[in-house]
Amino acid sequence: MNWLVKEEPDSYSFEELTRDGGTTWSGVKNPLAQRHLRSMRQGDRIFYYHTGSERAVVGIARASGAPKPDPSDPSGRRVAIAIEPVAPLPRPVPLAAIKEAKEFAQHPLVRIGRLSVMPISDTEWKAIERLARSPAGDGVGRKAPRIK
Repeated sequence: MNWLVKEEPDSYSFEELTRDGGTTWSGVKNPLAQRHLRSMRQGDRIFYYHTGSERAVVGIARASGAPKPDPSDPSGRRVAIAIEPVAPLPRPVPLAAIKEAKEFAQHPLVRIGRLSVMPISDTEWKAIERLARSPAGDGVGRKAPRIK
């Protein structure tokens, strides 16, 4: 499966994830986002999205374990997932570009702005990779990293 997780870059950026070599994705309270976390499996691909003023997919991560009890939840009802960085995208893919892509017309990223964890179809994954390779200012597009 493919997923997208959202975080404020001031709280925990993709650069910090890369520096740390991985983290536990915890503190998610929304019931739908929790359902998505419960569905993640080790090896699942994840797009890392910076919220706030940046609003862009900036990197690729991978689920490095199965869902486990969220250490930040004293009730024991919520889960967390371990993730590890794979690679930054060749260039960030802004929300505006995603909204223009026909593949995302009904996607939660466009429709449910506050949802922090959501599935991404293979078609949507390829669309973001395509947008990340699109020429930026200098006219040179690079290949987006692929993971299976």
